[in-house]
Amino acid sequence: MKILVTGTAGFIGSHLVLKLLQRDDEIVGIDNINDYYDQRVKYGRLQRAGIIEKLEEGEDIPYNTPIISNKYTNYKFIKLNLEDRDNIIKLFEKEKFDKVINLAAQAGVRYSLINPHAYVDSNIVGFVNLLEACRHNDIEHFTYASSSSVYGLNEVQPFSTHDNVDHPISLYAASKKSNELMAHTYSHLYKLPTTGLRFFTVYGPWGRPDMALYLFTKAILEDKPIDVFNHGKMQRDFTYIDDIVEGVIRVNDNPPKGNPAWSGKQPDPSSSKAPYKIYNIGNNNPVKLMDFIEAIEKKLGKKAKKNMLPLQPGDVPSTYADVKDLVEDLGYKPSTSIQEGIDNFIDWYLDFFKVK
Repeated sequence: MKILVTGTAGFIGSHLVLKLLQRDDEIVGIDNINDYYDQRVKYGRLQRAGIIEKLEEGEDIPYNTPIISNKYTNYKFIKLNLEDRDNIIKLFEKEKFDKVINLAAQAGVRYSLINPHAYVDSNIVGFVNLLEACRHNDIEHFTYASSSSVYGLNEVQPFSTHDNVDHPISLYAASKKSNELMAHTYSHLYKLPTTGLRFFTVYGPWGRPDMALYLFTKAILEDKPIDVFNHGKMQRDFTYIDDIVEGVIRVNDNPPKGNPAWSGKQPDPSSSKAPYKIYNIGNNNPVKLMDFIEAIEKKLGKKAKKNMLPLQPGDVPSTYADVKDLVEDLGYKPSTSIQEGIDNFIDWYLDFFKVK
């Protein structure tokens, strides 16, 4: 398969590319390498895949210039913005992709309260550019990252893709819900097979510096206090990166064909008569925030100093994934334990930042 993967300097995208390359898929990766978080981590991910050597301070990757990996001859990377419609069109026309996996997005719930336009540019404008390119280039399957954030004010747990999700509480969540709606439109009108994946709090090595595990580890090592929101009364369905990647690949290999039993009189939000599907990918095992912190303390052999704070705007107190469809349709369920995943992350963190 020749696959376009967007967001390949990102956390999930960088892991996914390596897994796809190992089975000899031909990959073109794109990413705009923005400065939303520490670019050293993004450059490190690209270096790991053989796209760059270590960049000197002030150096940058040239825009819209293909770079062949020095480790994998079947991997080519291009620094490119999703909102750059003309160059996205040219890329599709030149490369003749079989499938597209879209993991590029402006991430972060809290940042969407500060810089909403970044979410519209990348997550809305960029997304429709990809849909249009897929439509006009006979793409066999468009798989894209949604988010557990779309569940918003929904209090029925575990969160099910068969439930209504019309009450998001952040612009980030609203942009992801919009992606699902736009994808369905293209599945319905143009028979483009699309699958949306609602990820639940992904963590692991090479993880995002704005996420709790990274922030907590860094602060504890530096003897600084950590911010514990909702006074510690939080639960998250933490999902290890390898489990996420396995789920993405299984979904990508199995395009939806449409649900013949679907009815507009009792519409199921997770499917359609069109080739459209939504899955949760989560561990199906919520972990209390205080237990999560204890697992970090256990690995580091060091106690955290805690700032107990109220719930942040845009946050929900609990997430819990119903993964029945993933199990029934694809025979897969994430299974990595929280302690194993945290241990792996901290081992990576200590090595990457040369912490002694």
